[in-house]
Amino acid sequence: MDKKNNKKFRRLIRLINWYPPYLFSGIKVVDYSDDFSSFRTRLNLTWYNRNLLGTAFGGSLYSMCDPFFMFILLIQLGEEYVVWDKTASIEFVKPGKGTVYADFKLSPSQISEIKTVVNRDGKGVFEFPCEVKNEEGIVIAKLQKGVYVRRKEVAKPND
Repeated sequence: MDKKNNKKFRRLIRLINWYPPYLFSGIKVVDYSDDFSSFRTRLNLTWYNRNLLGTAFGGSLYSMCDPFFMFILLIQLGEEYVVWDKTASIEFVKPGKGTVYADFKLSPSQISEIKTVVNRDGKGVFEFPCEVKNEEGIVIAKLQKGVYVRRKEVAKPND
């Protein structure tokens, strides 16, 4: 990754913490790797992201996990690929009380396998699991994200 793109992505990650749906939901990116292959988000339980039972609103729990596998693939695969969130499911395991965290990571071998599949098949939807955990490490929600990837079509010159 060149310095220009690295700077652009660092700026994007700083700005996401000011993105109104995150800012007003108490969601923050609290850590990420230098190569943008992993991220950590945090949701602080506040009066404005509680549900009627006083626990974390499910929409906020999902939102803290929404774009990060897509971000990782956009950055790691580069401009030759189209990357979109395609599917998602969430299972609420326990009430979200206090501060909760979610971690997202794709290894170089996972990225390489995705490239291999897309280069061979033209496209694919890739599934990634994620868990939201409280400060004690107890799972409060399980997510499954499906991310669509395909090669960009190259414009052919007129013959």
